[in-house]
Amino acid sequence: MDVPNERSSHTIPTPRGGGVATVAAFLFTVLVLTFLHVVPHPAALALLGAGGAVALIGFLDDHGHIAAGWRLLGHFVAAAWGLFWIGALPPLPVFGAQMDLGALGYLFAALYLVWLLNLYNFMDGIDGIAGIEAVTVGAGAALLSWLVVPVSSGWLLPTTLAVTAAGFLFWNFPPARIFMGDAGSGFLGITLGLLSLIAAWHAPVLFWAWVILLGVFVVDATVTLLRRVRRGHRPHEAHRSHAYQYASRRLRAHRPVSLAVGAINVLWLFPWALGVTLGWVDGAVALFLAYMPLVTAAWILKAGAPELQEV
Repeated sequence: MDVPNERSSHTIPTPRGGGVATVAAFLFTVLVLTFLHVVPHPAALALLGAGGAVALIGFLDDHGHIAAGWRLLGHFVAAAWGLFWIGALPPLPVFGAQMDLGALGYLFAALYLVWLLNLYNFMDGIDGIAGIEAVTVGAGAALLSWLVVPVSSGWLLPTTLAVTAAGFLFWNFPPARIFMGDAGSGFLGITLGLLSLIAAWHAPVLFWAWVILLGVFVVDATVTLLRRVRRGHRPHEAHRSHAYQYASRRLRAHRPVSLAVGAINVLWLFPWALGVTLGWVDGAVALFLAYMPLVTAAWILKAGAPELQEV
């Protein structure tokens, strides 16, 4: 049971750990698709090993406590496992040229995966938000993958993730009857990251599309972290100063905030990702233009500001 405290956004004890169902359903489906020769073995091994390890670490932390340093080490080991099987980043199109990070691509990709899985945990703080993010990002990325490489099976994995997350969202939609827990949120974060890297090897332009689709979570978590670290707070310290948390307290409800995240993903971020995918706009330019209003909104909502400044 998740018992409310001064850092919680809920007010009544609620069961947690429901994200384990998403983990089990997704990984079982990956196994089936691999057995049917639909998903390549390297992608399956990356997802099963890295996703399973992160879910296990989160599950153990949910039911006890693992020191932050050991959790972080486990996260980097899981990221390294995934990158061993799928590679880091292919050369990416930037302003009409190809940006090849070479060996540095592995370091960048590892940091990217570890940050995604941790920010997903940070952003799983109100009813429905993590599930809505997974459903809209997964479905949007699946459609874009199908548009770029329709003969590939690349669209199947993000579709599977969206469907399994929707099953959990049924129980977590505000007011939530069960919470995801670290096992589910960390798993979703690293799985979305791995899927974006797998997509990049199908078509490099898809990496930009994925990062754009993840914009709400990336911006809110990053702005919040940077402002808190600047004031001397520890990165892993629990708090309630994300933009979405301030918004939910102002509105005295979770549902409008979680639905707003879904609307932003569908009506604002997806069109930018589509434009990049179809070659209408450069990926780096689209990323900047798509993120700027999100950064502004996070600042207006006081993301990372001391809670005493809350109005």
